[in-house]
Amino acid sequence: MQDASLEQALELWRLGTAKLLAGSLEEAVNLFTRSLETRPTAEAYTFRGWAYSFEGRLPEAIEECRKAIATDPAFGNPYNDIGCYLMEQGRLDEAVGWFERAKTAPRYEPRHFPFLNLGRLHASRGNLAEALVEFEGALAECPGDPIALKYLEALRFQVN
Repeated sequence: MQDASLEQALELWRLGTAKLLAGSLEEAVNLFTRSLETRPTAEAYTFRGWAYSFEGRLPEAIEECRKAIATDPAFGNPYNDIGCYLMEQGRLDEAVGWFERAKTAPRYEPRHFPFLNLGRLHASRGNLAEALVEFEGALAECPGDPIALKYLEALRFQVN
């Protein structure tokens, strides 16, 4: 059974996530911060970083993900998110390793995201064979994923 502070922290994180998805960034950040003050969790750090990324605050978003990893190295989302933020900054070589770590993280949903992101990275570099492998990996993790199917169709058209 989880203790009361963890339950309260996770409830604040869930409320913050709902606000974030509704576009209320300031409210979301406040709820994530309250969650972290109640009890630090990898989820709250990661999602506060995600909120920062929506504001273009990528260095701060990366720092939040690093705190998440320090809190729970098994949680895969911050690894993937760091990879995305590095891609957004044009730091593709640095992003690859973060996606690879996300792919093997013990606790991660949706597990196919780092495959999709690494596929996009390889495709952007013209490494079509490597991109195909990643999109196939995404489908192995999440059969029928429409994003992976779309990319695979486009890449197969380019390869043929």
